[in-house]
Amino acid sequence: MITKETLETSLKDAIRSGDALRKRTLRMILAAIKLAEVERRGPLDDAGMLGVFQREAKTRHETIADAERAGRDDLAAAAKAELALVESYLPRPLTTEELEALARQAITEVGASAPGEMGKVMRVLIPQVQGRADGKAVSDLVRRLLTPP
Repeated sequence: MITKETLETSLKDAIRSGDALRKRTLRMILAAIKLAEVERRGPLDDAGMLGVFQREAKTRHETIADAERAGRDDLAAAAKAELALVESYLPRPLTTEELEALARQAITEVGASAPGEMGKVMRVLIPQVQGRADGKAVSDLVRRLLTPP
């Protein structure tokens, strides 16, 4: 996972190269990390860092949607460029096939056979897919796999 020091080095490189987009985006990410560290009263672990990057990506998605609704293509384009940079630091998302394989493995592991046992499966599965798959998509998949045809 990416570290705060790596981001600070990337920021220095962006400043030296005059890359305004990278500089602005990295400063926002570092500010969000510092805020999270203050709230937590200590340094962030990998899960905390991942959470910061996910929140930043979500913020950019919301900004893009709001800008497009307002007809501000310039703001939408800037937010899309920032989103691409933020997403470059996130882990690669799982494909549908990979997610289904992990879900089937978790179902087998806990011995679940009915939708009522979905909680057991999710407790095993969520830590494996954290940050790499949407929670709602995981939940829908597990429900579909546990529901008899």
